[in-house]
Amino acid sequence: MEKELIVLGAGESGTGAALLAKAKGFSVFVSDCGKIKPQHQAELEFAGIDFESGRHSEERILNAIEVVKSPGIPDHSPLVRALGNRGISVISEIEFAGRYSKAKMVGVTGSNGKTTTAMWIYHLMKKSGLDVVLAGNVGNSMARELLERDPDIFVLELSSFQLDGMKDFKCHTSIITNITPDHLDRYDYKFENYVDAKFRILNNHTSDDIFIFNAHDKEIMERLKMMRYPGHRCPFAFDDVYGEGACVDGEKVVFNTPNHHFSIPAGEIALPGKHNLSNAMAASLAALRMGASGEAVKEGLKDFPSVAHRLEGVTELNGVLFINDSKATNIDSAWYALESMERPVIWIAGGTDKGNDYSELEELAVQKVKHLICLGVDNTKLMAAFGNKLPGVSEAKSMSQAVEQAVNVARPGDVVLLSPACASFDLFDNYVHRGDLFKAEVKKHEG
Repeated sequence: MEKELIVLGAGESGTGAALLAKAKGFSVFVSDCGKIKPQHQAELEFAGIDFESGRHSEERILNAIEVVKSPGIPDHSPLVRALGNRGISVISEIEFAGRYSKAKMVGVTGSNGKTTTAMWIYHLMKKSGLDVVLAGNVGNSMARELLERDPDIFVLELSSFQLDGMKDFKCHTSIITNITPDHLDRYDYKFENYVDAKFRILNNHTSDDIFIFNAHDKEIMERLKMMRYPGHRCPFAFDDVYGEGACVDGEKVVFNTPNHHFSIPAGEIALPGKHNLSNAMAASLAALRMGASGEAVKEGLKDFPSVAHRLEGVTELNGVLFINDSKATNIDSAWYALESMERPVIWIAGGTDKGNDYSELEELAVQKVKHLICLGVDNTKLMAAFGNKLPGVSEAKSMSQAVEQAVNVARPGDVVLLSPACASFDLFDNYVHRGDLFKAEVKKHEG
């Protein structure tokens, strides 16, 4: 049997990797044990790439020269373990795509804020006229982008799952926004394993590389004490960072890099909330370090548009504000969302639990939430956490039910907040699908 490059999973990253591999002359086989989306299936067929769906042909896969694994497939799955036992290299799409790029890489990871930060870096760089492409866990896969061209700079949002499959790939500038418990079901329910995954973004750093990090994050600072980091440390914080970095000084945000020193009023930054000040500082430091001008950064901090599915205002109906925060897939994200609410909250939460500890939300929920709608296949844990602590709790098995309940419960002056604190995969394809359905159901009530 001919040796092939095997791609496991035919989502965006897997399809992109397969298309790039075919373009580079590989014999490629794609295997997805689920259903492949029609658009991805059509792309594979057009490219003449052999694929299967609904199963894994193990004998063929175990004869691979190398395997590119999609991030959604756990390392502890029987097939991946079998590949390891055979000594077959299993890598991520980012690792594979990186072999065909000469671009400078800016990598962004963290439990929260990585999408906003990555998109903000891209915005600041584009404003400065730099040749930059945004890819990774937001937008198109890096592999797909390389089918078009290899830019000067890639800005990559990187999940812990993508980082797990990186070996030789190197980010020249790496950002960790924060680290709080998330995806513990994929890391043997050990927080230290998840922290290890996040710190893989510093793999292969040398004295020329840059680490931008949240100096208030306990896990980041503890890990830095224990390691010898060879590159430039560039912190951001809400107090003085004593040297290179960014900080908040009263009503100003101050930026200090080897080539730039300036400040802007904190009130002029485009996105509200303390967490967005952190995102703005991280994004600006990365953009400045990669060659963006100070003027472009100042402008871009003020005119950056809000990110879809992240505290996204949908509409106001009969005095009730509807907010889509579907991207809040963990406890920390939901905490930030609740903390920023200034109206009584009808909170829609739930989904695929990832080892969540809801006690961290209890105090805020008691202060802010008048009614919780548990949206999921299994709401047992969420109901147990809040059932006796909030004025009202109900269950919904579909987005239409959840929005209908919210409309009936809400009164003028309230806010209906979709901020699930859970993954979306029990009822929805992903957080985008969940957020889009929320917006569509809300719009139905406008008439």
